[in-house]
Formats: sequence, structure tokens, C-alpha cells
Amino acid sequence: MSRSTRAGLLVLGFLSVVDLFVPLLTDGEHPPMPVAVAAALLGALSLVLVVAAGRGARRAVPGLLVLRALSALGAVPAAVTPGVPGPVVVLAGAGVPATIAGAALVLAPRLTAGAR
Repeated sequence: MSRSTRAGLLVLGFLSVVDLFVPLLTDGEHPPMPVAVAAALLGALSLVLVVAAGRGARRAVPGLLVLRALSALGAVPAAVTPGVPGPVVVLAGAGVPATIAGAALVLAPRLTAGAR
């Protein structure tokens, strides 16, 4: 496994762990509890796929990227909904580029290998 892939899996794994704690950090309104529980579920499933990908299961990567993309998209409403506390907006906003960076790191070796 390349360094890039390993770094990307670490980023995506960290984001998955953060998702697990969302239900514990919500006030029930920002984000609503069903959204927080969905984020935790996405985080748990993502962690399973991070571990599988880390052990060499190439099939885990597409599913992992889809789950992390769904998680990032779930954070977007925090940026456009009025009344969301500033720290929540900042954290949600940081998660989107971190997800893009993690996905790019995981995909980079695959894309460059295909270009050869």
C-alpha cells in the first residue's frame, strides 16, 4: 500500500471517528438527532471499510468513498441553514475539504497507475 493511500485512509478514518461522536455533541437541534444518528451510522460503516481497505481489500474503497461523500454532503446544510452556531458551521465546513483530500489521497495511486 502506498503512503498516499495510507494517509488518505487515516484522514477518512479520523473523519469516521468524528462522525461517531456527533450524537453525543448535538443539542438535538443542530444537527437534529436523526441526522446525528445517521452520521454516526455512516461513521461506523466507514470505519469497517477503512479497516478492510487498510488490510488490502480493494473492494472496500469505492464503498468507503461513497459513504464519506454522503457524510460530507450531510454537513452542507449546516452552512446554509440560518441559526446554526458558528463552531458547528466551522466543523462542518472543515469536514468537506478534509473528505475531498482523503479521497484524493486514496485515489491518487490508482489514477496514476492507470495513466502509465
